[in-house]
Amino acid sequence: MPLPDLCCARCRRRHPVRSLDWLCACGGLLDVTPFDREPPRLDAGGPASMWRYASALPVPGKDAVSLGEGMTPLLPVPDLPGVTLKVDYLMPTLSFKDRGAAVLATLARELGVRRAVADSSGNAGTAVAAYLSRAGVSCEVFVPAATPAGKLAQIAAHGATIRAVEGTREDVAAAAAVAAAQPDVFYASHVYHPYFLHGTKTYAYEIWEQTRGELPRTVVVPVGNGTLLLGAHLGFAELAAHGLIDRPPVLIGVQAAACPPLAEAMADGADESVPVTTTPTTADGIAIARPARGAQILAAVRETGGTIVTVDEEGTGAARADLAAQGLFVEPTSAVCWAALLAARAGTAPAGATWAGALPHLRAESVVVPLCGAGLKSP
Repeated sequence: MPLPDLCCARCRRRHPVRSLDWLCACGGLLDVTPFDREPPRLDAGGPASMWRYASALPVPGKDAVSLGEGMTPLLPVPDLPGVTLKVDYLMPTLSFKDRGAAVLATLARELGVRRAVADSSGNAGTAVAAYLSRAGVSCEVFVPAATPAGKLAQIAAHGATIRAVEGTREDVAAAAAVAAAQPDVFYASHVYHPYFLHGTKTYAYEIWEQTRGELPRTVVVPVGNGTLLLGAHLGFAELAAHGLIDRPPVLIGVQAAACPPLAEAMADGADESVPVTTTPTTADGIAIARPARGAQILAAVRETGGTIVTVDEEGTGAARADLAAQGLFVEPTSAVCWAALLAARAGTAPAGATWAGALPHLRAESVVVPLCGAGLKSP
């Protein structure tokens, strides 16, 4: 199968995937061009990993760069019938980012690249470092100077060179972009390279298979750069296009109240993320003040009839402790979705239009909540 090329979402210019382009000259973001793919099957069998859906992915699955990622448990919550937890931190590098990193590393090996650059608040950098190392590709990972030590140790353990950058998460991305502009450098970006989203779409496929096609009414997702939300939206849309589901689940995004550009945009009826004043948050993985794919995230959520809400630091900490009491130790970024669900079920949700819109979906008869990153990343 030939590797699908990329296309600018703004001007529609086609970019050969072998060009290593990751942004159009017009400034537009790139998406994967349509490619022939077979729909997934409930009785497909195959490996107990996300590569059971290889026929629906843009890279060849036969020689995939894989560490066995995917097919994570869908765990019921005893005291909340209909609520299930998708335990995506049970991945080789302990976060859902392994889904996208496996696809990017496979692509890098197919393209024969030797050097890659990535930027991350931690989890994506770890995943990319691990999978590129397995693919035999050297990697530099640009991270915020305040990245938790556990995440830095993981990245370094996989042999990547760490470039710590003072300033905001946007400053980190800018520094990585300069490095990625060098000749023959592959920008293994979980934000800009759209192949990554085709890895995270397997999250939706797994939920579909694990529920035997009886999808939940609602899927709750933490939102910073939106890689899980956009991947889930893509996966559910593909299932609908194949006639395998009647309707996608409603997507409810959750942001930290300390950094809410998309929640504010949703409340304002805006089509792009809005400027916000941020404060420190323990949910560092979603502390993205200017998400590059903000317009796509907002459009995806609205298409499903969903919305985006915020939770505060106290709620996030309490939710993390509650999950730990159930035997599930997650990082704060993972706890925000559980915090939103608990607030909705307990009647303690804040006032506001977005929360009012979210409540019936968070109280629906069937809800899936992801646990995206392990607690050891932010002990």
